[in-house]
Amino acid sequence: MFPELFRDDVFTLETARLFLRWPKAKDVGQLAEIIGEKVVSQETATFPHPFTLKHAEERVLKARGLNLSGKGLSLVLASRRDPQAAVGLVGVSGGLSEDPTELSLGYLLARSAWGQGLMTEAVQGLIDASFLYSEASAIGASVRVTNPASRRVLEHCGFQYAGSGMSARPAWGDSVSVDHYRLSRRLWASLKGWRAPLPTERPEFRESA
Repeated sequence: MFPELFRDDVFTLETARLFLRWPKAKDVGQLAEIIGEKVVSQETATFPHPFTLKHAEERVLKARGLNLSGKGLSLVLASRRDPQAAVGLVGVSGGLSEDPTELSLGYLLARSAWGQGLMTEAVQGLIDASFLYSEASAIGASVRVTNPASRRVLEHCGFQYAGSGMSARPAWGDSVSVDHYRLSRRLWASLKGWRAPLPTERPEFRESA
């Protein structure tokens, strides 16, 4: 799905205010703190509460494995002013749709970074990279009906409403009401107006042993 450039842990997407980079061992503590806030994890399907350091370690390993496989892309959000400090996660992966070329989008942001438009910027960057550098035909996403901020992120990025329903949350052992959204490659191409991300390799982001 994603080319070789994306499968090295120095790979980075650059947007106006963010570096989107591979997660690494040094992020574990910060991610445990971010996702450990119930107000953050409760909006997700795959992050439990409480969210421990062990959970964070497992997530970092899983994300790096996904990136290495080329079947998806899971990246940490970091401010360009402090590239080592994680403030969120954003990723796309396949396998949730009958169409193997359709990706599923997920994201979360530290509570301290809410209200600044950072997630919209990050999602736009990842969308661009997905359509520009992979064969993805569409990207889908689901948000809880009680989460208007997440819905606005998708709408600002061009996603179109695709219905509602109940969705299981494996990490929580329940189901919640969600709205489904979808962005096709064709619609993305017609709406494209934001700044394209710059894929780079930054040695300072390479994971150390």
